[in-house]
Amino acid sequence: MGLLEFSKLPINTLVGADWKTFKAITGGREIDKPWRKKYFLTKAVCRILSILTPLQERRYRKQLADQPLENAPVFILGHWRSGTTFVHNVLSCDKHFGYCTTYQTVFPHLMMFGQPFFKKTMGWLMPDKRPTDNMDLAPDLPQEEEFAISNMCPYTYYNFWFLPRYLEEYCDKYLTFRNITKPELDEWEKIFNKLIRISLWNTGGTQFLSKNPPHTGRVKELLQMFPNAKFIYLMRNPYTVFESTRSFFTNTIQPLKLQEYPAEQIEKDILTTYEKLYKKYEEDKHLIPEGNLIEVKFEDFEADALGMTEKIYRQLNLPGWEEARTAIEQYVGSKKGYKKNKYQYEPRTRELVEKHWKFALEQWGYEL
Repeated sequence: MGLLEFSKLPINTLVGADWKTFKAITGGREIDKPWRKKYFLTKAVCRILSILTPLQERRYRKQLADQPLENAPVFILGHWRSGTTFVHNVLSCDKHFGYCTTYQTVFPHLMMFGQPFFKKTMGWLMPDKRPTDNMDLAPDLPQEEEFAISNMCPYTYYNFWFLPRYLEEYCDKYLTFRNITKPELDEWEKIFNKLIRISLWNTGGTQFLSKNPPHTGRVKELLQMFPNAKFIYLMRNPYTVFESTRSFFTNTIQPLKLQEYPAEQIEKDILTTYEKLYKKYEEDKHLIPEGNLIEVKFEDFEADALGMTEKIYRQLNLPGWEEARTAIEQYVGSKKGYKKNKYQYEPRTRELVEKHWKFALEQWGYEL
């Protein structure tokens, strides 16, 4: 158990942003009174830590910036709470994969300088379980890279964790990239390339394994960067996804937000964002070359994780299955006693999902 409870953090994750990014995200935005103390403390720590950013930048330019990527990334896609974390953890047992770690998401600028000290401190302070679903938390465990990107540039959907009043703007610009400008997209691509190279250097992998729900709305742009990228798209019962996402967003945003975010607005935003993400993926998935996409129901993966993982390797023609099989089998076996949240769908949940997400229920074959 870490020293600090997640729900009572005195600062938020912007402490790990570089100063330019922090100012760009918060500049001109209103900070509501109850969270001004958190804002100023976060700002002060960020300003101090930002002094170290140039040290990593010099090392990155010297050691990694010009290194070619040996393999195109593998992207795990799907709406939040669709099982992406479990699939990511399973595949990351394969040591040829590299990934973004939990430490890297908070301190992306303290990777090539100062990591041992800051990682030890982070491990001492952070809780050992995610509050939403009781999944393990540790500095070196795989994590979704959007949190890291949000500390490296202002062009990310996860700005909404801090400033939820602007969620719709962030959604249309930085989740689906529909309204993003060319200079913003160029900068985002530059930052993402940097993150991949540092992630591979840090974990010793040769192929980047991405788990990032926001990438579900960026297939077109990801293919422009990596034409031969592989994609794993996860589907899950929309009733479960709605209730689980509502719990996830409600719990996660509390220690991060700097503005009021009413429960009814959370519900509304989940409903509209899901539809936008779904439609953008369906619009762009035909661009993925044949053989580079597999769509998986999470319920099928959960029922036979080892068998479905082998199917993913075979269908996407990924290397290393035989070498990684034992480690994957051991990890899957260790999770057989894991108790996940159980949902008994309230009438309101059924009504909202069937009204707003019926298209997903019908396409994926889930019963009303």
